Amino acid sequence: MIKSLNKNKHIYIFFSLIILMFVVLLAIRLGSVEYSFSKILDALLSTEMTSDKNIILNIRLPRIVVATIVGANLAVAGALLQAVMQNPLADPGLTGVSSGASLAAIIIMLLFPQYTYLVPIVAFLGGAVACALVYTLAWKNGIKPVRIILAGVAVNAILGGGTSLLSILYSDRIQGVLMWVNGSIAGKTWEDVRLLCTYSVIGLIVAMFCIRKANILQLGDEMSSNLGVDTNKYRLFISLVAVFLAAISTSIVGVVGFVGLIVPHIARLIVGSDYKYLLPFSVILGSGLLLLGDTFARTIARPIELPVGVIMAVVGGPFFLYLLRRGKA
Repeated sequence: MIKSLNKNKHIYIFFSLIILMFVVLLAIRLGSVEYSFSKILDALLSTEMTSDKNIILNIRLPRIVVATIVGANLAVAGALLQAVMQNPLADPGLTGVSSGASLAAIIIMLLFPQYTYLVPIVAFLGGAVACALVYTLAWKNGIKPVRIILAGVAVNAILGGGTSLLSILYSDRIQGVLMWVNGSIAGKTWEDVRLLCTYSVIGLIVAMFCIRKANILQLGDEMSSNLGVDTNKYRLFISLVAVFLAAISTSIVGVVGFVGLIVPHIARLIVGSDYKYLLPFSVILGSGLLLLGDTFARTIARPIELPVGVIMAVVGGPFFLYLLRRGKA
């Protein structure tokens, strides 16, 4: 019986990979200029750098790769934080990563525009500092999930207020940073792909080593303690991995919400709560969801491109309310 269930989970993962490949092909095909699949193949096989090949190879493919990696990172970060906080409605935003990265990036873009090239590094540091502040405030004879959530709400409110204040004081300059604040994958290059891949591969590999720890934390503090597990160390280590994945993603594409909330829920409904299957499935599902959202964002109002963060908020908001309505919190 157990072997049969596990076999079904492998089948779900296999079919999700096929669907992801289809979404990738769809993302290459659709845009301000639409290509047939035969034309895509001809362009890629061409020995000359035609305009079609340049669009596909240097504009759409880097964007697709960035979307898939960021989607995977945010989905895994959300799944890990839900184990840490023992709360199915937890996501990377609760740790202050998004608001910290956003405030740090806006400070650079509005006050020091000559250093815009430092935005990814500064945003990463801002997210990391915000998260460290949340966990420092939450620490009291150990880390409890409820205290993390409460500290996260407070820190997010403070940092969000700082972002709003700067937006008002420098309203004449805010137009140039709106795309980043709302999460956008537009204009990403192979250089962004290389930077993102370097850190994401490390983060995702380490995340897979958190599977056993995450499963133990799901048992609850009392059961974990009976097993001789130091839950504080487990929570801290898993949180660091999740924050690293969320911070590097936010530093590259800006603030994209709800992926870390939606994907783990859908994954649990399909493959269950065992992180042995949940994390790999979340990687595939997160990649496909964000890529689909980005494809929709750049085609729904052509030739205008919408930030993918706006699309995910429109989709994620109702989904969040649906979870609350069903009493999943």
